[in-house]
Amino acid sequence: MIPLLQLKNIRKSFPGVKALDGVDLTLQSGEIHALLGENGAGKSTLMKILSGIYQPDEGEIILNGDTQKFKNYRNAISAGIGIIFQEFSLIPYLNATENIFLNREIKNKFGFLDKAAMTYQAKKLFKGLEIDINLSVPISQLSVAQQQFVEIAKALSLNAKVLILDEPTATLTPAEAEHLFQIMNDLKLQGVGMIFISHHLDEIFEVCDKITVLRDGQYISTTNVKDTNVDELVALMVGRKLEQAFPEKLTVPHDAPTLIEASIQHKKDDPIDTFSVKQGEILGFAGLVGSGRTELALALIGASKCHTKSVKLQHKNIKIKNPSDALNHGIGLLPESRKTQGLVLPFSIERNITLNKNEKKLGLLINHKNDLKIVLEQIKSVGVKTPSHETAVNTLSGGNQQKVVIARWLHNPCKILIFDEPTRGIDVGAKAEIYEIMQQLVIKGVSVIIISSELPEILGLCNRVLVFRSGHIVAELAGENINSQNIMLEATGN
Repeated sequence: MIPLLQLKNIRKSFPGVKALDGVDLTLQSGEIHALLGENGAGKSTLMKILSGIYQPDEGEIILNGDTQKFKNYRNAISAGIGIIFQEFSLIPYLNATENIFLNREIKNKFGFLDKAAMTYQAKKLFKGLEIDINLSVPISQLSVAQQQFVEIAKALSLNAKVLILDEPTATLTPAEAEHLFQIMNDLKLQGVGMIFISHHLDEIFEVCDKITVLRDGQYISTTNVKDTNVDELVALMVGRKLEQAFPEKLTVPHDAPTLIEASIQHKKDDPIDTFSVKQGEILGFAGLVGSGRTELALALIGASKCHTKSVKLQHKNIKIKNPSDALNHGIGLLPESRKTQGLVLPFSIERNITLNKNEKKLGLLINHKNDLKIVLEQIKSVGVKTPSHETAVNTLSGGNQQKVVIARWLHNPCKILIFDEPTRGIDVGAKAEIYEIMQQLVIKGVSVIIISSELPEILGLCNRVLVFRSGHIVAELAGENINSQNIMLEATGN
Protein backbone atom coordinates (compact mmCIF):
# COMPACT_ATOMS: atom_id res chain seq x y z
CA MET A 1 0.00 0.00 0.00
CA ILE A 2 1.37 3.42 -0.98
CA PRO A 3 1.80 5.61 2.12
CA LEU A 4 -0.25 8.79 2.30
CA LEU A 5 2.86 10.80 3.15
CA GLN A 6 6.61 10.21 3.21
CA LEU A 7 9.26 12.62 4.43
CA LYS A 8 12.66 11.33 3.36
CA ASN A 9 16.09 12.48 4.55
CA ILE A 10 14.89 16.00 5.39
CA ARG A 11 17.73 18.39 6.23
CA LYS A 12 17.51 22.04 7.26
CA SER A 13 20.07 24.45 8.70
CA PHE A 14 19.82 27.99 10.00
CA PRO A 15 22.79 30.26 10.79
CA GLY A 16 24.75 28.43 13.47
CA VAL A 17 22.12 25.70 13.94
CA LYS A 18 21.53 22.36 12.18
CA ALA A 19 17.79 22.08 12.84
CA LEU A 20 17.16 18.81 10.94
CA ASP A 21 19.75 16.24 9.98
CA GLY A 22 18.30 13.43 7.86
CA VAL A 23 14.79 13.03 9.27
CA ASP A 24 12.33 10.41 7.97
CA LEU A 25 8.60 10.02 8.67
CA THR A 26 5.94 7.83 7.03
CA LEU A 27 2.20 8.41 7.51
CA GLN A 28 -0.58 6.09 6.33
CA SER A 29 -4.17 7.07 5.52
CA GLY A 30 -6.38 6.80 8.61
CA GLU A 31 -3.39 6.85 10.96
CA ILE A 32 -2.69 9.13 13.92
CA HIS A 33 1.09 9.43 14.13
CA ALA A 34 2.71 11.10 17.14
CA LEU A 35 5.83 13.22 16.61
CA LEU A 36 7.79 13.43 19.86
CA GLY A 37 10.95 15.13 21.00
CA GLU A 38 12.24 17.72 23.41
CA ASN A 39 11.87 21.40 22.59
CA GLY A 40 14.46 22.15 19.94
CA ALA A 41 14.40 18.58 18.61
CA GLY A 42 13.15 19.81 15.23
CA LYS A 43 9.43 18.94 15.35
CA SER A 44 8.12 22.41 14.48
CA THR A 45 10.79 22.92 11.80
CA LEU A 46 9.81 19.62 10.15
CA MET A 47 6.13 20.56 10.18
CA LYS A 48 6.88 24.02 8.74
CA ILE A 49 8.73 22.32 5.90
CA LEU A 50 5.77 20.00 5.31
CA SER A 51 3.38 22.98 5.26
CA GLY A 52 5.53 25.04 2.87
CA ILE A 53 6.59 27.71 5.37
CA TYR A 54 10.25 26.61 5.21
CA GLN A 55 12.10 25.06 2.27
CA PRO A 56 14.26 21.99 3.02
CA ASP A 57 17.97 22.10 2.19
CA GLU A 58 17.73 18.44 1.17
CA GLY A 59 15.17 15.65 1.14
CA GLU A 60 11.84 14.69 -0.40
CA ILE A 61 8.17 15.21 0.41
CA ILE A 62 6.09 12.46 -1.21
CA LEU A 63 2.29 12.74 -1.07
CA ASN A 64 0.23 9.80 -2.37
CA GLY A 65 3.29 8.57 -4.27
CA ASP A 66 4.01 11.91 -5.95
CA THR A 67 7.04 14.05 -5.05
CA GLN A 68 5.97 17.54 -4.01
CA LYS A 69 7.73 20.91 -3.93
CA PHE A 70 5.78 23.30 -1.73
CA LYS A 71 6.98 26.82 -2.52
CA ASN A 72 4.75 28.33 0.15
CA TYR A 73 1.97 27.68 2.65
CA ARG A 74 -0.73 28.14 0.00
CA ASN A 75 0.84 25.39 -2.16
CA ALA A 76 0.74 22.98 0.78
CA ILE A 77 -2.90 23.80 1.57
CA SER A 78 -3.87 23.24 -2.08
CA ALA A 79 -2.20 19.82 -1.97
CA GLY A 80 -4.26 18.82 1.10
CA ILE A 81 -1.95 19.67 4.00
CA GLY A 82 -3.74 21.28 6.95
CA ILE A 83 -2.01 22.55 10.08
CA ILE A 84 -3.31 23.68 13.46
CA PHE A 85 -0.50 25.80 14.84
CA GLN A 86 0.54 25.78 18.49
CA GLU A 87 0.34 29.58 18.39
CA PHE A 88 -2.99 30.65 16.89
CA SER A 89 -2.98 32.13 13.39
CA LEU A 90 -6.35 33.84 13.74
CA ILE A 91 -7.08 37.53 13.10
CA PRO A 92 -8.44 38.81 16.45
CA TYR A 93 -10.78 41.50 15.07
CA LEU A 94 -12.46 39.17 12.54
CA ASN A 95 -15.20 36.73 13.56
CA ALA A 96 -14.96 32.94 13.28
CA THR A 97 -16.56 32.76 9.82
CA GLU A 98 -14.29 35.47 8.43
CA ASN A 99 -11.23 33.69 9.83
CA ILE A 100 -12.23 30.33 8.40
CA PHE A 101 -12.69 31.72 4.88
CA LEU A 102 -9.89 34.29 4.95
CA ASN A 103 -8.31 34.61 1.47
CA ARG A 104 -10.75 32.07 0.01
CA GLU A 105 -14.06 33.83 0.55
CA ILE A 106 -17.20 32.52 -1.15
CA LYS A 107 -18.60 34.96 -3.72
CA ASN A 108 -21.94 35.14 -5.49
CA LYS A 109 -22.46 35.32 -9.24
CA PHE A 110 -22.01 39.09 -9.14
CA GLY A 111 -18.57 38.82 -7.53
CA PHE A 112 -19.67 40.06 -4.09
CA LEU A 113 -19.00 38.24 -0.82
CA ASP A 114 -21.68 35.67 -0.10
CA LYS A 115 -21.79 36.07 3.68
CA ALA A 116 -24.87 33.90 4.03
CA ALA A 117 -23.15 30.97 2.27
CA MET A 118 -20.02 31.33 4.39
CA THR A 119 -22.06 31.54 7.61
CA TYR A 120 -24.00 28.44 6.57
CA GLN A 121 -20.78 26.50 5.92
CA ALA A 122 -19.28 27.68 9.22
CA LYS A 123 -22.39 26.61 11.15
CA LYS A 124 -22.24 23.23 9.42
CA LEU A 125 -18.57 22.81 10.42
CA PHE A 126 -19.21 23.65 14.08
CA LYS A 127 -22.31 21.46 14.16
CA GLY A 128 -20.17 18.57 12.96
CA LEU A 129 -17.68 19.36 15.72
CA GLU A 130 -20.56 19.67 18.22
CA ILE A 131 -19.18 23.05 19.28
CA ASP A 132 -21.27 26.15 20.02
CA ILE A 133 -19.51 29.25 18.69
CA ASN A 134 -20.86 32.80 18.50
CA LEU A 135 -20.21 33.64 14.84
CA SER A 136 -21.09 37.32 15.16
CA VAL A 137 -18.36 38.47 17.59
CA PRO A 138 -14.63 39.06 16.97
CA ILE A 139 -12.33 36.14 17.73
CA SER A 140 -10.78 38.19 20.56
CA GLN A 141 -14.07 37.89 22.48
CA LEU A 142 -14.05 34.09 22.39
CA SER A 143 -12.41 31.94 25.04
CA VAL A 144 -9.00 30.44 24.28
CA ALA A 145 -10.58 26.99 23.98
CA GLN A 146 -13.19 28.30 21.51
CA GLN A 147 -10.42 29.91 19.46
CA GLN A 148 -8.67 26.52 19.35
CA PHE A 149 -11.80 24.92 17.88
CA VAL A 150 -12.03 27.73 15.31
CA GLU A 151 -8.48 26.78 14.26
CA ILE A 152 -9.61 23.17 13.96
CA ALA A 153 -12.70 24.12 11.94
CA LYS A 154 -10.54 26.24 9.64
CA ALA A 155 -8.23 23.28 8.95
CA LEU A 156 -11.15 20.90 8.40
CA SER A 157 -12.79 23.34 5.98
CA LEU A 158 -9.80 22.80 3.67
CA ASN A 159 -10.68 19.09 3.31
CA ALA A 160 -7.14 18.23 4.35
CA LYS A 161 -5.79 14.75 3.59
CA VAL A 162 -2.96 15.30 6.10
CA LEU A 163 -3.76 17.19 9.29
CA ILE A 164 -0.98 18.45 11.56
CA LEU A 165 -2.02 19.14 15.16
CA ASP A 166 0.70 21.00 17.10
CA GLU A 167 -0.06 20.92 20.84
CA PRO A 168 -3.83 21.18 20.18
CA THR A 169 -4.85 20.38 23.77
CA ALA A 170 -2.60 22.93 25.47
CA THR A 171 -5.50 25.31 26.09
CA LEU A 172 -8.29 22.75 26.47
CA THR A 173 -9.96 21.34 29.57
CA PRO A 174 -9.92 17.53 29.95
CA ALA A 175 -13.51 17.35 28.65
CA GLU A 176 -12.66 19.54 25.64
CA ALA A 177 -9.57 17.43 24.93
CA GLU A 178 -11.69 14.27 24.97
CA HIS A 179 -14.04 15.94 22.50
CA LEU A 180 -11.09 16.71 20.24
CA PHE A 181 -9.93 13.08 20.42
CA GLN A 182 -13.39 11.93 19.31
CA ILE A 183 -13.17 14.31 16.34
CA MET A 184 -9.73 12.89 15.51
CA ASN A 185 -11.07 9.34 15.62
CA ASP A 186 -13.95 10.32 13.32
CA LEU A 187 -11.47 11.85 10.85
CA LYS A 188 -9.35 8.71 11.08
CA LEU A 189 -12.34 6.63 9.92
CA GLN A 190 -12.64 9.02 6.96
CA GLY A 191 -9.04 8.22 5.93
CA VAL A 192 -7.42 11.45 7.11
CA GLY A 193 -3.81 10.98 8.24
CA MET A 194 -2.82 13.02 11.29
CA ILE A 195 0.51 14.07 12.76
CA PHE A 196 -0.02 14.77 16.45
CA ILE A 197 2.51 16.76 18.49
CA SER A 198 1.99 16.73 22.24
CA HIS A 199 4.09 16.77 25.39
CA HIS A 200 1.32 14.94 27.26
CA LEU A 201 2.42 11.34 26.88
CA ASP A 202 -0.87 10.02 28.26
CA GLU A 203 -2.60 11.61 25.25
CA ILE A 204 -0.21 9.81 22.91
CA PHE A 205 -1.17 6.44 24.34
CA GLU A 206 -4.86 7.31 24.25
CA VAL A 207 -5.21 8.46 20.67
CA CYS A 208 -2.16 7.56 18.54
CA ASP A 209 -1.21 4.51 16.45
CA LYS A 210 2.51 5.13 15.86
CA ILE A 211 5.24 7.32 17.31
CA THR A 212 8.30 8.87 15.67
CA VAL A 213 10.92 10.34 18.02
CA LEU A 214 13.37 13.13 17.11
CA ARG A 215 16.34 14.25 19.19
CA ASP A 216 18.64 17.20 18.43
CA GLY A 217 17.32 17.39 14.87
CA GLN A 218 17.92 13.71 14.13
CA TYR A 219 15.58 10.79 13.52
CA ILE A 220 15.78 8.35 16.44
CA SER A 221 13.07 5.73 15.93
CA THR A 222 9.51 4.86 14.92
CA THR A 223 7.44 2.41 16.92
CA ASN A 224 3.88 1.23 17.40
CA VAL A 225 2.19 2.75 20.45
CA LYS A 226 1.23 -0.70 21.72
CA ASP A 227 4.88 -1.79 21.70
CA THR A 228 6.34 0.91 23.96
CA ASN A 229 5.83 2.69 27.29
CA VAL A 230 6.40 6.09 28.89
CA ASP A 231 9.86 5.30 30.30
CA GLU A 232 11.14 4.08 26.93
CA LEU A 233 9.81 7.17 25.14
CA VAL A 234 11.31 9.57 27.65
CA ALA A 235 14.69 7.84 27.35
CA LEU A 236 14.50 8.08 23.54
CA MET A 237 13.56 11.77 23.66
CA VAL A 238 16.13 13.00 26.17
CA GLY A 239 18.88 10.44 25.54
CA ARG A 240 18.87 9.38 29.16
CA LYS A 241 16.54 8.04 31.81
CA LEU A 242 14.65 10.85 33.48
CA GLU A 243 14.61 10.65 37.23
CA GLN A 244 11.66 11.67 39.40
CA ALA A 245 9.58 14.27 37.57
CA PHE A 246 9.09 16.50 40.59
CA PRO A 247 11.73 17.37 43.18
CA GLU A 248 10.88 16.42 46.74
CA LYS A 249 8.62 19.04 48.30
CA LEU A 250 10.31 21.34 50.77
CA THR A 251 8.53 21.84 54.08
CA VAL A 252 7.52 25.39 54.90
CA PRO A 253 8.30 26.07 58.60
CA HIS A 254 5.27 26.96 60.73
CA ASP A 255 7.00 30.15 61.81
CA ALA A 256 7.92 31.18 58.26
CA PRO A 257 7.01 34.86 57.85
CA THR A 258 4.08 35.84 55.66
CA LEU A 259 5.54 37.62 52.67
CA ILE A 260 2.39 38.96 51.04
CA GLU A 261 -1.28 39.33 51.91
CA ALA A 262 -3.85 40.50 49.37
CA SER A 263 -7.59 41.15 49.22
CA ILE A 264 -9.07 41.81 45.79
CA GLN A 265 -12.61 42.57 44.68
CA HIS A 266 -12.95 42.53 40.90
CA LYS A 267 -16.32 44.30 40.64
CA LYS A 268 -18.71 45.98 43.03
CA ASP A 269 -20.90 43.40 44.80
CA ASP A 270 -18.42 40.61 43.89
CA PRO A 271 -17.01 38.40 46.65
CA ILE A 272 -13.63 39.56 47.98
CA ASP A 273 -10.83 37.09 47.27
CA THR A 274 -8.23 37.02 50.04
CA PHE A 275 -4.98 35.06 50.06
CA SER A 276 -1.48 35.09 51.52
CA VAL A 277 1.87 33.51 50.70
CA LYS A 278 4.63 32.63 53.15
CA GLN A 279 8.30 33.09 52.45
CA GLY A 280 9.72 30.06 50.64
CA GLU A 281 6.27 28.63 49.90
CA ILE A 282 4.88 27.31 46.62
CA LEU A 283 1.20 28.23 46.38
CA GLY A 284 -0.93 26.71 43.63
CA PHE A 285 -3.84 28.33 41.81
CA ALA A 286 -5.96 25.43 40.50
CA GLY A 287 -9.23 25.34 38.59
CA LEU A 288 -10.70 24.90 35.15
CA VAL A 289 -9.85 27.18 32.23
CA GLY A 290 -11.70 30.48 32.76
CA SER A 291 -12.12 29.97 36.51
CA GLY A 292 -10.43 33.27 37.40
CA ARG A 293 -6.90 32.18 38.34
CA THR A 294 -5.03 34.41 35.90
CA GLU A 295 -7.47 37.29 36.44
CA LEU A 296 -6.62 37.41 40.16
CA ALA A 297 -2.88 37.41 39.43
CA LEU A 298 -3.26 40.20 36.85
CA ALA A 299 -5.29 42.28 39.30
CA LEU A 300 -2.62 41.77 41.96
CA ILE A 301 0.18 43.17 39.79
CA GLY A 302 -1.96 46.01 38.42
CA ALA A 303 -2.22 44.61 34.90
CA SER A 304 -6.02 44.67 35.06
CA LYS A 305 -8.46 46.93 36.87
CA CYS A 306 -10.39 45.88 39.96
CA HIS A 307 -12.95 47.55 42.23
CA THR A 308 -10.91 47.36 45.44
CA LYS A 309 -7.45 46.03 46.29
CA SER A 310 -5.45 45.83 49.50
CA VAL A 311 -1.90 44.48 49.44
CA LYS A 312 0.56 44.08 52.31
CA LEU A 313 4.18 43.15 51.63
CA GLN A 314 5.97 41.96 54.76
CA HIS A 315 3.08 43.47 56.78
CA LYS A 316 3.45 46.92 55.20
CA ASN A 317 0.70 48.39 53.02
CA ILE A 318 1.83 48.96 49.44
CA LYS A 319 0.19 50.45 46.36
CA ILE A 320 0.34 48.57 43.07
CA LYS A 321 -1.25 50.55 40.25
CA ASN A 322 0.58 48.87 37.38
CA PRO A 323 3.11 46.08 36.64
CA SER A 324 6.02 48.53 37.05
CA ASP A 325 4.90 49.17 40.64
CA ALA A 326 4.73 45.41 41.19
CA LEU A 327 8.23 44.97 39.78
CA ASN A 328 9.57 47.75 42.01
CA HIS A 329 8.15 45.86 45.00
CA GLY A 330 9.76 42.61 43.83
CA ILE A 331 6.64 40.93 42.41
CA GLY A 332 6.95 39.42 38.93
CA LEU A 333 4.63 37.44 36.67
CA LEU A 334 5.67 35.06 33.89
CA PRO A 335 2.61 35.35 31.62
CA GLU A 336 0.53 32.56 30.16
CA SER A 337 1.26 33.58 26.56
CA ARG A 338 5.01 33.86 26.14
CA LYS A 339 4.80 35.14 22.56
CA THR A 340 2.27 37.94 23.03
CA GLN A 341 2.92 38.93 26.64
CA GLY A 342 6.30 37.60 27.74
CA LEU A 343 8.73 38.39 24.93
CA VAL A 344 9.61 40.92 22.24
CA LEU A 345 10.07 38.34 19.50
CA PRO A 346 12.33 40.26 17.08
CA PHE A 347 14.69 41.20 19.95
CA SER A 348 17.76 39.14 20.81
CA ILE A 349 17.90 36.80 23.77
CA GLU A 350 20.11 39.31 25.59
CA ARG A 351 17.72 42.23 25.06
CA ASN A 352 14.74 40.16 26.21
CA ILE A 353 16.47 38.99 29.38
CA THR A 354 17.56 42.52 30.32
CA LEU A 355 14.23 44.20 29.45
CA ASN A 356 12.88 44.57 32.99
CA LYS A 357 16.11 45.85 34.52
CA ASN A 358 16.97 48.26 31.75
CA GLU A 359 13.39 49.54 31.74
CA LYS A 360 14.11 50.94 35.21
CA LYS A 361 17.36 52.58 34.07
CA LEU A 362 15.85 55.06 31.61
CA GLY A 363 17.99 58.17 31.59
CA LEU A 364 20.88 56.30 33.22
CA LEU A 365 23.90 54.63 31.66
CA ILE A 366 23.43 50.90 31.15
CA ASN A 367 26.43 48.69 31.90
CA HIS A 368 26.20 46.39 28.88
CA LYS A 369 29.38 44.52 29.77
CA ASN A 370 28.06 43.61 33.20
CA ASP A 371 24.64 42.80 31.73
CA LEU A 372 26.18 40.44 29.18
CA LYS A 373 28.04 38.53 31.89
CA ILE A 374 24.82 38.02 33.83
CA VAL A 375 22.86 37.16 30.68
CA LEU A 376 25.33 34.42 29.72
CA GLU A 377 25.05 33.01 33.25
CA GLN A 378 21.24 33.01 33.00
CA ILE A 379 21.26 31.36 29.56
CA LYS A 380 23.44 28.61 30.98
CA SER A 381 21.46 28.23 34.22
CA VAL A 382 18.08 27.72 32.52
CA GLY A 383 19.53 25.68 29.63
CA VAL A 384 18.57 27.79 26.61
CA LYS A 385 19.75 25.99 23.46
CA THR A 386 21.10 28.74 21.24
CA PRO A 387 24.19 29.47 19.13
CA SER A 388 24.50 32.98 20.62
CA HIS A 389 23.06 35.46 23.10
CA GLU A 390 22.45 37.68 20.06
CA THR A 391 20.06 35.16 18.46
CA ALA A 392 16.57 36.56 17.81
CA VAL A 393 14.02 34.99 20.13
CA ASN A 394 11.55 34.35 17.29
CA THR A 395 13.96 31.76 15.83
CA LEU A 396 13.93 29.64 19.00
CA SER A 397 11.67 26.68 19.74
CA GLY A 398 8.71 27.23 22.08
CA GLY A 399 10.50 25.59 25.01
CA ASN A 400 13.60 27.69 24.59
CA GLN A 401 11.47 30.82 24.34
CA GLN A 402 9.88 29.89 27.67
CA LYS A 403 13.32 29.50 29.20
CA VAL A 404 14.20 33.00 28.02
CA VAL A 405 11.07 34.32 29.80
CA ILE A 406 12.21 32.57 32.98
CA ALA A 407 15.75 33.92 32.58
CA ARG A 408 14.32 37.43 32.17
CA TRP A 409 12.64 37.23 35.56
CA LEU A 410 15.59 35.54 37.25
CA HIS A 411 17.56 38.57 36.08
CA ASN A 412 15.48 40.58 38.56
CA PRO A 413 15.74 40.28 42.36
CA CYS A 414 12.08 39.31 42.93
CA LYS A 415 10.60 38.29 46.28
CA ILE A 416 7.52 36.73 44.65
CA LEU A 417 7.30 35.09 41.24
CA ILE A 418 4.00 34.09 39.66
CA PHE A 419 4.34 31.34 37.02
CA ASP A 420 1.24 31.26 34.78
CA GLU A 421 1.12 27.91 32.92
CA PRO A 422 4.94 27.70 33.10
CA THR A 423 5.29 24.38 31.27
CA ARG A 424 2.61 24.71 28.59
CA GLY A 425 4.08 23.30 25.38
CA ILE A 426 7.25 22.22 27.20
CA ASP A 427 8.83 18.76 26.91
CA VAL A 428 9.37 16.41 29.85
CA GLY A 429 13.08 17.15 30.15
CA ALA A 430 12.59 20.91 30.18
CA LYS A 431 9.73 20.56 32.67
CA ALA A 432 12.03 18.84 35.15
CA GLU A 433 14.57 21.66 34.70
CA ILE A 434 11.92 24.32 35.34
CA TYR A 435 10.71 22.52 38.47
CA GLU A 436 14.29 22.44 39.71
CA ILE A 437 14.60 26.20 39.06
CA MET A 438 11.46 26.79 41.12
CA GLN A 439 12.83 24.76 44.01
CA GLN A 440 16.12 26.64 43.95
CA LEU A 441 14.17 29.90 44.12
CA VAL A 442 12.24 28.61 47.14
CA ILE A 443 15.47 27.56 48.86
CA LYS A 444 16.68 31.16 48.42
CA GLY A 445 13.53 32.43 50.17
CA VAL A 446 11.54 33.45 47.09
CA SER A 447 7.80 32.73 47.22
CA VAL A 448 6.31 31.09 44.13
CA ILE A 449 2.71 31.09 42.90
CA ILE A 450 1.92 28.51 40.19
CA ILE A 451 -1.13 28.84 37.97
CA SER A 452 -1.49 25.52 36.18
CA SER A 453 -4.12 23.49 34.37
CA GLU A 454 -1.99 20.36 34.84
CA LEU A 455 -3.11 18.61 38.01
CA PRO A 456 0.09 16.56 38.41
CA GLU A 457 2.02 19.85 38.49
CA ILE A 458 -0.19 21.26 41.25
CA LEU A 459 -0.05 18.02 43.23
CA GLY A 460 3.68 17.51 42.79
CA LEU A 461 4.92 21.01 43.61
CA CYS A 462 2.57 22.96 45.85
CA ASN A 463 2.58 23.34 49.64
CA ARG A 464 -0.92 24.84 49.54
CA VAL A 465 -3.56 25.06 46.82
CA LEU A 466 -6.29 27.63 46.25
CA VAL A 467 -9.08 26.27 44.05
CA PHE A 468 -10.99 28.65 41.77
CA ARG A 469 -14.49 28.38 40.32
CA SER A 470 -16.65 30.95 38.50
CA GLY A 471 -14.08 33.70 38.91
CA HIS A 472 -13.31 33.34 42.61
CA ILE A 473 -11.45 31.30 45.26
CA VAL A 474 -13.76 28.58 46.59
CA ALA A 475 -11.39 26.41 48.65
CA GLU A 476 -7.96 26.18 50.25
CA LEU A 477 -6.23 22.81 50.47
CA ALA A 478 -3.06 21.81 52.32
CA GLY A 479 -1.12 18.68 53.27
CA GLU A 480 -2.91 15.40 52.62
CA ASN A 481 -5.99 17.26 51.40
CA ILE A 482 -4.11 18.22 48.23
CA ASN A 483 -5.30 15.48 45.89
CA SER A 484 -6.91 15.34 42.46
CA GLN A 485 -10.33 14.31 43.79
CA ASN A 486 -10.62 17.26 46.19
CA ILE A 487 -9.39 19.75 43.61
CA MET A 488 -11.79 18.57 40.90
CA LEU A 489 -14.74 18.44 43.31
CA GLU A 490 -14.15 22.05 44.29
CA ALA A 491 -13.31 23.20 40.75
CA THR A 492 -16.51 21.76 39.29
CA GLY A 493 -18.80 22.42 42.27
CA ASN A 494 -19.85 18.79 42.51
